[in-house]
Amino acid sequence: MDSEVFDRWLDAYGRAWETKDPEAAADLFVEDATYYETPFDEPMRGRAEVVEYWSGVPRSQDEIRFSYEILTASAGEGIAHWDANFVRLPTGTPVEIDGVLLAKLDADGRCTEFREWWHKQE
Repeated sequence: MDSEVFDRWLDAYGRAWETKDPEAAADLFVEDATYYETPFDEPMRGRAEVVEYWSGVPRSQDEIRFSYEILTASAGEGIAHWDANFVRLPTGTPVEIDGVLLAKLDADGRCTEFREWWHKQE
């Protein structure tokens, strides 16, 4: 995978979050993908669990903004530093998240394994 493929994937990931579109998020993953939101929890497995997760995540968020910087992309995987800002609903509290993600993509540019590490400030 080159950085151009990873860049397109990250753009689509951010757009799915910003537009609160769980189907668009799930379309970025293969049918049997694993998705680790934290290193301590069991991963979500498969696109159906990704849709379920992304159906809930943005419900309490408004004015979502996602950005990233690719740190490396090679041999079918990429690592990026990312941040997101949004307003927590219904309180109106501003939230900032800073994280790192690792995405393994197949030859079609769909994610087979996703891992992230992040921290938030409210």
